[in-house]
Amino acid sequence: MSPSSRHAPGGRVLALLLAGFVTLLAACSNSEAASGLGDEAAGPESADWQVVTAVDGLIHPWGIAFVSESEWLVTERPGRLRVVRDGALVDEPVDGVPQVHASNQGGLLDVALHPDFDTNRLVYLSYSRDVGGGQTTTAVVRGEFDGSALTGVEDVVETRAVAGPGRHYGSRIDFDADGYLYVTVGDRGQRDRAQDLTDHVGTTLRLHDDGRVPEDNPFVGRDDALPEIWTYGNRNAQGQAVDLERNIVWQNEHGPRGGDELNRMEAGLNYGWPEITHGINYDGSELTPDTARAGMEQPVVHWTPSIAVSGMALYTGDVFPEWQGDLFVGALRQQHIRRLHMADGEVVEQEVMLDDLGVRFREIAQGPDGLLYLLTDERNGEILRLEPAGGE
Repeated sequence: MSPSSRHAPGGRVLALLLAGFVTLLAACSNSEAASGLGDEAAGPESADWQVVTAVDGLIHPWGIAFVSESEWLVTERPGRLRVVRDGALVDEPVDGVPQVHASNQGGLLDVALHPDFDTNRLVYLSYSRDVGGGQTTTAVVRGEFDGSALTGVEDVVETRAVAGPGRHYGSRIDFDADGYLYVTVGDRGQRDRAQDLTDHVGTTLRLHDDGRVPEDNPFVGRDDALPEIWTYGNRNAQGQAVDLERNIVWQNEHGPRGGDELNRMEAGLNYGWPEITHGINYDGSELTPDTARAGMEQPVVHWTPSIAVSGMALYTGDVFPEWQGDLFVGALRQQHIRRLHMADGEVVEQEVMLDDLGVRFREIAQGPDGLLYLLTDERNGEILRLEPAGGE
């Protein structure tokens, strides 16, 4: 079918095969990557794929977790946790979800399963919490999922990223191979706070599964820092992927006007915001004269103009062997999926996919079936699935 038929109901194939609708892009060096749109290049041969709609009828879906191949949990930003079971969206949302502050960029955001979910049934949710006085913050809770409700819901962390503006919550949550939980916290629109180690704003937090602070966190024991902090100087990371084999945490974060970044996150490092950036203020004025400073990390790659990165997956499946080890990121503003072909921790090729659909891609996740699932941030949001060309 042609792309114009994409809103037809029921698992329809959009027939967007790679050869016809994808531009392969050469990744620039860090100093040249401001556009994120290198010259066309032959690059490594990619896979032949097609995209189908797995589920529609979602309202601004934000996060997804796979209970099994046939049962998924999906967050809707207005505050509902939905169940997809056997390919159909269950009518009733999950009961027991905490009240969220669903305004501007806030709401019910990410969802993750405990590494031992099969035995403890624990589901984690991140969201924007009203703390009174017109202020909100990023919070994470967990509860036991019985198939239709969350019970025993308890706080994992209520961050100190309290602010009035309803934006830049971060809120991606993922576990690493050792069972530690990583929580991204945005700068809340108050950028100077991202360099303050006594503040959770503009950080990544590393926690035990119950919210306790690991003893080997980089700032434990310092009077001038909060012990939960694992990295700082981050603007608003809305994409996170953990390489469980190598225990590497990858993040992408929104820049201002330009300067979107892909970063490899390491304990105790300062990623520079707002002291260094490849972006400028939204009004076109200079934000900082510096793109580099001693003691501050450079991104693996950055994009100017901004593509508005959000969501990220590391592909480890067997269905598309050509993609193994590659990162996939969503683009909200530029409305596409971007495959980052990786070699030795560097981006060596970039491939733009699905740029003719005209939708905002909020999240990307690999399912238990080895396929990629894409969440579209729309009023009638969908879960799209990338599968081999010619599949049913």
